[in-house]
Amino acid sequence: MPKSTLRDLAIRGKRLFVRVDFNVPLSKTGEVTDDTRIRAVLPTLNYALDEGASLVLASHLGRPRGKVDPAYSLQPVAARLQALLGKPVRLASDCIGADTEALVRALRPGAVLLLENLRFHAAEEKNDAAFAQALARLGEVYVNDAFGAAHRAHASTAGIAAYLQPAVAGLLMDAEVTHLSKSRRQPEQPLVAVLGGAKVSDKIPLIMNLLDKVSALLIGGGMAYTLLQVQGYPVGDSLVEPDCLPMARDILAKALDCRVQCFLPRDHVIAQEIKADAPTRVVADEGIPAGWKGLDIAMPTVQRFGAVLRTARTVVWNGPMGVFEMPPFRQGTVEIAQAVAACTGTTVVGGGDTIAALALTDCSQAMTHISTGGGASLEFLEGKTLPGIACLNDR
Repeated sequence: MPKSTLRDLAIRGKRLFVRVDFNVPLSKTGEVTDDTRIRAVLPTLNYALDEGASLVLASHLGRPRGKVDPAYSLQPVAARLQALLGKPVRLASDCIGADTEALVRALRPGAVLLLENLRFHAAEEKNDAAFAQALARLGEVYVNDAFGAAHRAHASTAGIAAYLQPAVAGLLMDAEVTHLSKSRRQPEQPLVAVLGGAKVSDKIPLIMNLLDKVSALLIGGGMAYTLLQVQGYPVGDSLVEPDCLPMARDILAKALDCRVQCFLPRDHVIAQEIKADAPTRVVADEGIPAGWKGLDIAMPTVQRFGAVLRTARTVVWNGPMGVFEMPPFRQGTVEIAQAVAACTGTTVVGGGDTIAALALTDCSQAMTHISTGGGASLEFLEGKTLPGIACLNDR
């Protein structure tokens, strides 16, 4: 980790402004349905509290578009965090302003205050300097533990560091950078990448970067069908991105040049509609007929992918193999999760949908590292500089 971390500071009696990523899914009744991202930051929070610091926590939730919207309040998150920490967590009615500053000044060591949704202010996403300064007034030390938002140059993830020093990484950020850096720079070989999700356009830079490093690339999900169409395989009404067809050809050509085995599905669970009760079929060499969509990989493809994964010493997995939210199109993703979990080497899993799919299995504990960042993990693995990391103090 090239950046200073929370462990490098003496924080007893200090008030920490901690940027966390509590952008978690909520039910229609306003309850947290997946607290993975909240649990992930607990080591940082518990460490700081044990060291005698007080905490001002800041996060966004959803896309309220710069306006106050009760549907995106962090109240359910405060309740869940309080249950996990086992101590009171107060929710401020705003993230800036005189009332919030008064609450902050009243904090004692060991106290926790959660600010209301940062994105209730349009200035957050604009990285507005005045807004960043207003946030900076709430802390004595800046701690960024929101890896999932580190690829965004927002006021709370990057701008604030110009006004609040020292600026260091939290323990989750440290773990994310450490594990992903190893996978990006010095992975133990063979390195196998498993990529899925809906759109190949979301993963093109990652694929092109990984082709210089991997020994095999396993591609499933909706993104596979653009590549399959380039190969002349009948894909029916499956998701294809016409604008990405030239880049798909480039991917396949570069894989050939790099002598990287690029495995695509040849067996598919198909349906005419994306519905949980839709009739399904399995097709293979004959391809997908018109009027039908490929919605999951079938067992022969699972077995082919699994055989490759058994040879791996490092696995990077980002993206489900199908429409895992619906039981008829879930099995391929579940089977791949089990195959990745069985690997004896290093396994790094990233992406919100991948984490959600993983939650449907009992494989989470077997993974070396589960990244809380979707877009952030992709951009990091692509070799990009993330603003939320670049702004922190160097060691």
